[in-house]
Amino acid sequence: MEAVTFPDNKVVEFIESNFIPVRIAFDAKPLSEEFNVKWTPTIITLDDSGKEHHRTVGFLSSEELIPSLNLGIGKGYFEKDELKEALKWFEHIVIQYPKSDFTPEALFLKGVVQYKLTQDPKPLKEAYEDLTKNFPDSEWTKRAYPYRLL
Repeated sequence: MEAVTFPDNKVVEFIESNFIPVRIAFDAKPLSEEFNVKWTPTIITLDDSGKEHHRTVGFLSSEELIPSLNLGIGKGYFEKDELKEALKWFEHIVIQYPKSDFTPEALFLKGVVQYKLTQDPKPLKEAYEDLTKNFPDSEWTKRAYPYRLL
């Protein structure tokens, strides 16, 4: 990632606008133990209190790193029950990165957030239908399977 992904201007701009990046070696104790880092690159999205919301292990291209980071931000808001802000990040992934490997999870969580905001189950079923159509083999399609009955 050092030679390909991180030098990409889109990646630099996104990270500088949304994160305080910290780089540590995967074997740098005690942080590597505290965050259970076993391989490199491991990218962990933490909130301002140090709570983990998203993690990736292994190489990501710039086309995949940015949606992954978007997902981490959205999950941070989701887990803090800041649902309207979470929804913005999930929708952004779905619209801007429709073919990303991270889009199925964003679609799933988008449906969950919309349900939680409205108490209307329709977004859950729509999420399942979108996942079935666009990502039939995704684990997130399988997780949304019960929503087909709504």
